[in-house]
Amino acid sequence: MTTGWPTAALDPVQRLRVMAAGLGAVMYAEEYIDAPFDEVWDVASDLEGELPHLVPTIQAFRMVPGFRPGAPERGRAWAHGPLGYRAAFEVLLQPGYCLMQSRHVVGGMAAVPEGAGTRFAVLGSVRSGRQAKVLSMLRALGTDRGRRMIARTRRRLSVRGTGRPGAS
Repeated sequence: MTTGWPTAALDPVQRLRVMAAGLGAVMYAEEYIDAPFDEVWDVASDLEGELPHLVPTIQAFRMVPGFRPGAPERGRAWAHGPLGYRAAFEVLLQPGYCLMQSRHVVGGMAAVPEGAGTRFAVLGSVRSGRQAKVLSMLRALGTDRGRRMIARTRRRLSVRGTGRPGAS
């Protein structure tokens, strides 16, 4: 029997970065936010209240009753778009890490304390082959979209009266 296998412990942002690379994500961005981890994660993990403010293509996000944030098992949710579309999502929400996937889309957010602030990352990808080919051409725009999502997170911190205004 072999012992001493190599291991790698990854923090939530590193996990999301690996997911983005493995999926060939259309959107991935990470930045430092000058606000404490707890405040940033309070906004990011409030999927029903905040996700519609962070993702313009989501009008409402509703968790199926019985969902327990932080539990090892996944929960279910429904996303509703502004044009009437609706999609079922499987959601894994743990401290500092959120991964959501539907039949066609994978999204995620992650945060870790960094100094006096927080390293925050967002991910967006597609699952089906045909959509992946079309959207892979938009990958350059994905970084910009990710940065805009992080900027919206900063604004939501200000709306909630948390965070340090003007910090980036």
